[in-house]
Amino acid sequence: MKKSLPARYGQWAVVAGASQGLGAAFADELAKRGMSVVLVARRGDVLEDVAGRLHANHDVDVRCVTLDLASPDFASTLADAVADIDLGIAIYNAARIPIGSFLDMHEDVLEQVVRVNVRGPLLLARAILPGMRERGRGALVLVSSLAGMQGAARFAAYSASKAFSTILAEALWAELREQGVDVLVCCAGAMPTPGYLATTSRAAPGMLAPEEAARQTLDALGKGPRFVPGFINRISAQFMGRFLTRRAAIRLIDGSTRHMS
Repeated sequence: MKKSLPARYGQWAVVAGASQGLGAAFADELAKRGMSVVLVARRGDVLEDVAGRLHANHDVDVRCVTLDLASPDFASTLADAVADIDLGIAIYNAARIPIGSFLDMHEDVLEQVVRVNVRGPLLLARAILPGMRERGRGALVLVSSLAGMQGAARFAAYSASKAFSTILAEALWAELREQGVDVLVCCAGAMPTPGYLATTSRAAPGMLAPEEAARQTLDALGKGPRFVPGFINRISAQFMGRFLTRRAAIRLIDGSTRHMS
């Protein structure tokens, strides 16, 4: 019989970017599986609402850490906040997703992408993985995107930053897999999250509910470095990666994102 997540990794999980969408879905699925959860995001009032639901529905302990993941000291602040608990799983879900012409974007916007999407997961991994390696157990999940598998027009900085997370997670999986620490990158497709619905009213092919994406991703822990939630999304990723030229894949994504703004 397969061990529960707390038995495999530890009693606590931390979710960075937990206020809504996939991050909140991860927190709920972790709590449903018996894990206590540390919620991290900028909006403390929203985190408190999520925490109240988790405690009421699943009777687990919940902590809220109000923290801007773009801040210079976020990783050390978060490490201090979880220093006294048996941290078993860390999930980095936060992202900045500016949409539009790269040349029209202000430098401050691009800097935010680097701070949250690149610097954030890199420093979170560096802060929490040594403790997991020392204990000989733990798991890190970095949330990437199908958009990071090729360049995406109007999402240039975002797609590039998600490619970074994908490669980072794969490399860490190789380094730590024999030391009891599982690393997984979740290459998620489109989901009807508040962020997505703010950009378009169209449903994308293979669109998956955040709750289902979270469930499938946690089920995939320990099975390899990369996971794409949703059967249609997996088929799409395989098709674009194996059967299309890079030029064709980029043009296909270009056509599917023209309506987003």
